[in-house]
Amino acid sequence: MCIHTCTMAVNIGKLFRHATWRKLTRYRSQSGVRRLHGVLNPQVQRYNALLSSSQCGCGRMSESLFQRPEISMSSVRLMHPGSPKGEGIMNVFDRKTKRLQRNRAALLEDAHVYDYLKDEVAFRVSDRLRDITRKFPVAVDLGCGKGHLAKYMQDDMIESLYQCDVSEEMLESSSSCENIPTYRVKCDEEFLPFKENSLDLVISSLSLHWVNDLPGALRQVNLCLKKDSPFIGAMFGGDTLFELRCSLQLAETEREGGFAPHISPFTDVRDIGNLLTRAGFNLLTVDIDEITVNYPSMYEVMYDLKGMAENNAAWSRKLLLHRDTMMAAAAIYKDMYGNEDGSVPATFQILYLIGWKPDDTQPKPAKRGSATVSMKDLESLNQVK
Repeated sequence: MCIHTCTMAVNIGKLFRHATWRKLTRYRSQSGVRRLHGVLNPQVQRYNALLSSSQCGCGRMSESLFQRPEISMSSVRLMHPGSPKGEGIMNVFDRKTKRLQRNRAALLEDAHVYDYLKDEVAFRVSDRLRDITRKFPVAVDLGCGKGHLAKYMQDDMIESLYQCDVSEEMLESSSSCENIPTYRVKCDEEFLPFKENSLDLVISSLSLHWVNDLPGALRQVNLCLKKDSPFIGAMFGGDTLFELRCSLQLAETEREGGFAPHISPFTDVRDIGNLLTRAGFNLLTVDIDEITVNYPSMYEVMYDLKGMAENNAAWSRKLLLHRDTMMAAAAIYKDMYGNEDGSVPATFQILYLIGWKPDDTQPKPAKRGSATVSMKDLESLNQVK
């Protein structure tokens, strides 16, 4: 069966920041341009004046998908409410820098060499999706990267997949699902372009830990999902790369009399459940997994992180790390955490999140006082009558 793939890149981040379109990039595919099932936002759908006479792929677009919107920033915020009024949004990460880092990582000649961790996490996310005995008509892979989740999607799980990423180079190099129509949309995870109640599934693997307004992003995901639809995600936890963090801090303190944050801050597992609840999800499931990878030295750890596009993008990052400080950090790393064979471990703590958009058909907790068995009688269940 032919794989129908439509690739479209739209700078949604510029749309929401300046209320103007800067650039519309259209890619070609074997099947030409297909309609996006009407799941894009109305402000995005009305771009017919520019595209009505354009040619793309093997035929002319029968219906426009995008239009230059004439809306104010206040209407955008009402359309996709982020954090509530009066709640400050943390501006920790430089999103432009992160997009450039992802672009550079996608253009590496040996880019596939650094996919081992994200492929493993994507497999575990897809395994959790298989526990749901339902086929989802419209699914979104938020922060798809190079299509790590698409490698494990089957036609008995989803009917169509939208791959979304802030990096255009990542989108061009991303893998497509076999026998599943796949569409690529360039957008920022903090500003989703989809209509309300239009998605049946949203999945995300190792992307949301770079979002500044995580509560707002989760709220937007909940807004775009249909009722009784799940969000399944994975992100790095607070104990990720603690070996590298401690080694750099000790070395920099000893050599330079102080230290700067070289490892980006991550979300703690104790906060995830509260964030999902505030975003409007219920039937929550949060579990933790740790993946330990052994490297020859600290330098290979840092080199592979750059190849994964997981290098630091915080505004407070220090751009220069002295050579003697790095040598001291490598020695501390090996001395404190080194293995017997001379290698050094790097721990990645993975937080897996599952939340459902509320619906009246979902199971409800029993009324208080309706139990027929007392907890103190549980021991009697093991007694043989």
